Amino acid sequence: MMVANHLLVYGLLALLAWPPLTLAAPNRIVARASSSAPVVSHPASLSHGPYSGTPTITGALNATSIGPGISSLGVAPPATTYPSDGQLHDAEPGPYIPAGGVGTNGTTPVYNAKSDFDYESLALALYQEYIELDLFHDGLARFSEEDFTAAGLTAEDRYLIQFMAEQEVGHATMLTNILGAKAPKQCNYNYPYTTVQEFIDFCQKLTRFGESGVYGFLGHLDSREAATLLVQSITTEARQQMIFRQFEGLFPMPVWFEVGVPQSWAWTLLAPYISSCPAGQTRLAWQNFPALHILNQPNPTRINGSSAFNETHAGGGMNPSTNSGIPEAQSCLNSTVAGTSCSPAITHNRTQPLSHPGRSVSLTWDAPGAQVGPNNSYVTSSQAGQPKFVAWVTQLNVTYSALSSNGSGSRSGTTVQPDLQTYAGDPAINGTVFIAITDSDLYLTPFNLSMINPHVVAGPALYQAG
Repeated sequence: MMVANHLLVYGLLALLAWPPLTLAAPNRIVARASSSAPVVSHPASLSHGPYSGTPTITGALNATSIGPGISSLGVAPPATTYPSDGQLHDAEPGPYIPAGGVGTNGTTPVYNAKSDFDYESLALALYQEYIELDLFHDGLARFSEEDFTAAGLTAEDRYLIQFMAEQEVGHATMLTNILGAKAPKQCNYNYPYTTVQEFIDFCQKLTRFGESGVYGFLGHLDSREAATLLVQSITTEARQQMIFRQFEGLFPMPVWFEVGVPQSWAWTLLAPYISSCPAGQTRLAWQNFPALHILNQPNPTRINGSSAFNETHAGGGMNPSTNSGIPEAQSCLNSTVAGTSCSPAITHNRTQPLSHPGRSVSLTWDAPGAQVGPNNSYVTSSQAGQPKFVAWVTQLNVTYSALSSNGSGSRSGTTVQPDLQTYAGDPAINGTVFIAITDSDLYLTPFNLSMINPHVVAGPALYQAG
């Protein structure tokens, strides 16, 4: 086991330019006195709050030449030629090795970015890891032991949050090693939560789009080596998201499939909470869409979550919940009755679901042109036409519902939560899902979802369906 572990560490770190191990003889690795690799530098404490300065540069990173966009080309001819009959159709390169696969020909893996797409995607993931690292620490520092105890969370639960912060150190280190000297650094952040429950809800939603944002680009990376490492970190992120659902009293995994979303969707949701970054910080190429607000966002701290109205913090499209002002009789936080309690637990089943098919959803959205993100240096934009639909992106589905506008030129309207199943027995709209206002009901699937971006009027927003 020790030799296998050393082989793994050497295989990763040697190619990322770290020197902790040396080859002593063929097929044998001998560790030096200290076999642990250094981690990224991260401040123990950061300032928090909105940015009040003037940006010195605005807009996303862009190339000198920009094409007209990506057109739909239909199905590639070789995509349907494999017979899928359970038989072998090519010579095996070795015993028990079927032909095919990527990176299986014996070449030495190099864990780096291999295209602009790779670099910008991995840099976005690193921005995400850094905010999570700070966020988990901030909640532990901001609220007292008594605050956590009153929210039903013990010292062991607090340590779990601390350990999740330590996991983010490893994730940030891994991505920094892949990206190199110009990798993004940790920034300063602005969080809206004022109670432990609001902190947990914010974490649950932030880890949702952190996880889904990686799933959206993982299969498209040119660097299969980097994708392999990213899989190993994002599976940890998925566990974090489930833990925060449990801390919030939500059913831990109410879906059959976890959704993936485009990079610009993740960046749109993340950027409003970054107040400032170090001078010379690596900029991103992804789009920031106008924010989408859910006026009647279901509130997990209510016994009847669907009855909520204007119970979210102002800001971007994350729509994090607030629990201030909820009458005690309508709050599930102190209930001990099965079906109405939302205290931290391995699992809860709610008598009244947070949302349901046929529910009317009230929406407003911002105009393009807002300055958001680090140092207010990114500008929201949209290339879409008139708002006509609401796209519901969840599990394996992209489903559209009609948008009823509140008037010509209005940036508000309503839609109805659709009734659909991914497969029979699996309600597609459940958990923490993504919605966006679009100008068309373009047919898309998980692998080409980014084709929706030119049609997004505003969004995405996180809708707390269950």
